[in-house]
Amino acid sequence: MIRICSAEDVPKGSVVSADIDGLKIAIVHGEDGAFYAVYDECSHAAVALSEGEVEGCTLECWLHGSRFDLRTGEPTGLPATEPVPVYPVEIRDGDIYIPVGADGRPMPSNGVTR
Repeated sequence: MIRICSAEDVPKGSVVSADIDGLKIAIVHGEDGAFYAVYDECSHAAVALSEGEVEGCTLECWLHGSRFDLRTGEPTGLPATEPVPVYPVEIRDGDIYIPVGADGRPMPSNGVTR
């Protein structure tokens, strides 16, 4: 497990970007109150999803409006047609953690790799 930040650093409806061993991850506090972690790059255009807008359990890319389900990584709005990796998140003692493999990198829970 690797500590990312305090849960207080990510207010509901907001996103922060984290770098885990060179892998950019967007940490999202969904409007449902849950925390999510997704690969911080749109599968349609190589732009940071962490700069997008949270709506319900989706994250919208600011450039072309692609939307991704934070639970599955699946696109829910065009022009993206490919999912993005999502990662498990644990909250412990008010801090956000993401599990990492033996190589020190997060392992996607949806099987999508980048």
